[in-house]
Amino acid sequence: MKFVEPVSDLLKEPTIFTKNKNFCKPEDILIYDTTLRDGEQTPRVAFSPEKKFTIAQALSDIGVDILDMGFPTVSASERDALRRVMLGKERGDIREDMEIIVMCRSMQSDVDSTIHTLKDVNIDPGKLSFFIFTAASDLHMKYKLGKTLLKREGISTDEWLKRPLSFYRKANNKMISEVIHYAKKMGVNKVEAGMGEDGSRANIDYLIELGQACLDAGADRLSIADTVGVLTPDSTEFYMSRLKEALPDKPWVVHFHNDFDLATINTITALSMGIEAATVTVNGMGERAGNAPMHSVVAALWKLYGIKLPRFKYEHLNDLTKLVENYSGIPVQPNEPIVGLNVYTHEAGIHTAGVLIDRRIYESVPAEEFGRSQKFAFGKHSGAKIIEQILKENFDKLERAGIHADYDLVRKVTFEVKRMREEQAEEEDLSIEMKHHYSSLIELGINSHEVIDIALALGKDAQE
Repeated sequence: MKFVEPVSDLLKEPTIFTKNKNFCKPEDILIYDTTLRDGEQTPRVAFSPEKKFTIAQALSDIGVDILDMGFPTVSASERDALRRVMLGKERGDIREDMEIIVMCRSMQSDVDSTIHTLKDVNIDPGKLSFFIFTAASDLHMKYKLGKTLLKREGISTDEWLKRPLSFYRKANNKMISEVIHYAKKMGVNKVEAGMGEDGSRANIDYLIELGQACLDAGADRLSIADTVGVLTPDSTEFYMSRLKEALPDKPWVVHFHNDFDLATINTITALSMGIEAATVTVNGMGERAGNAPMHSVVAALWKLYGIKLPRFKYEHLNDLTKLVENYSGIPVQPNEPIVGLNVYTHEAGIHTAGVLIDRRIYESVPAEEFGRSQKFAFGKHSGAKIIEQILKENFDKLERAGIHADYDLVRKVTFEVKRMREEQAEEEDLSIEMKHHYSSLIELGINSHEVIDIALALGKDAQE
């Protein structure tokens, strides 16, 4: 409806409180999607090469800037998916300007194997970016990588627990630096240094030291990960302010996990401090509680912080959500922000009465901007206003039946809708539906019993 007063007098926009942050220009913020790697690491999820290509096309269409294709050396399936994507770029099915990135550990053998794999499928390694990564926390360096670092230095692994943390830090710097330098020497044009696996639990002074070592070796971009999802906005600010101040000359990527449902706000906090690239996944897929959800990050940036990404097609989000739901077998929850089934659906009488006056009374975001539409559900909480509205919309149908939609009919229909829904609630046993839902999820993939069956079959074959 048309308000008498200016909307700005009736509503305090969220951007009033967030407009003085230090974001990059919207055109310089990069959306970095890792659905095809981290997203596929969701338990029980696997995408075929054909499905990966279709998802990659959808990510290209929606405006993703960087696409993580994972480890091409892992399997023939991964190599086939990468080949399809690169051929798609050549044909124009995928945007030429969407950066494709592949993963390597800090091992020369990984670089060699990746380059060999790419050449095997006629892909020029110079046309992709290489993500070369190592650990950053002392826990990871000594107790996960420790024996590897000792072997690289020609030291017996008997020294593992005796060596001080300072040794592992120095050896870690040397390891990733040598591999970055080697990759550049082998013709890789762009290297992103993942100098921060478990960076959110690392010593800040060491992170700066490690980042500088990566840059000195030739890294073009630096990345830090909240691997176990323990950052808060406060600790995000602590880490990113110091890292950005100490190492300002190259772009930064943040990769945040969602273990405490803070990945979205942590990502936005980092971007608000001048960080250039945000890693996300479609539907927030990923290990454990998943990664920063694409829909939440881009929507909050736009609607709460006034940062509308010029290359991003927000109206495609719903279609992208459905595509990845169908391919993964993992549904988003109905109340998932922006993309959930119920987000733009109203039942409660107070709410429906409000949105019938003006949608902005109970909707802060127009559904159509995200490829959605407003809907109504009917049940025990429904009010007369929405029943009256539905009867008006179906006036001709009622008139043809000789029924006049007066207030008395509205009242009776409202009463009957409530009665029917309460009766359904008494009779329905939703536990059966929930058991079916969870059993369907559990049946995705291969279970432990099948692993034993495989072992028994292969063991018998070996004996014959």
